[in-house]
Amino acid sequence: MNLGPVGLAFVLTILLIVGIPGGGQLRALGWWPTLILSMLAGSAYKAAGGPFRIVPDFVGSLISTARGVVPGLTMPALAFGLAIVILFKKLNTRQVGLLGIVFWYVAAGAGGSWSYVSDAVANLGVNVS
Repeated sequence: MNLGPVGLAFVLTILLIVGIPGGGQLRALGWWPTLILSMLAGSAYKAAGGPFRIVPDFVGSLISTARGVVPGLTMPALAFGLAIVILFKKLNTRQVGLLGIVFWYVAAGAGGSWSYVSDAVANLGVNVS
């Protein structure tokens, strides 16, 4: 079975939408699965293009705005800041899912060890599709 990037983006979107609140035969997604699936979804959105480009374009505009408000703010600093918020702030799984997608784009642009993590997620996303 080959989902392709568009199919993978679609399936992960549906999984995050219905899996976070749960309520069906399976339990709701936990914190770590939500974070990992949101990072995979971010990589799938980037690879899928088309209507899924809305998410990368929106996140890119948020990053540009943050860097415009705080001149000299680097991508590694943004990545560390998001990681701190994700790990230390009490967040529900919906918030973790949204921040996980944003974190993936920031980490991909940060370089260094952050880009290793985002590249690994992107490769996993491609291999799954």
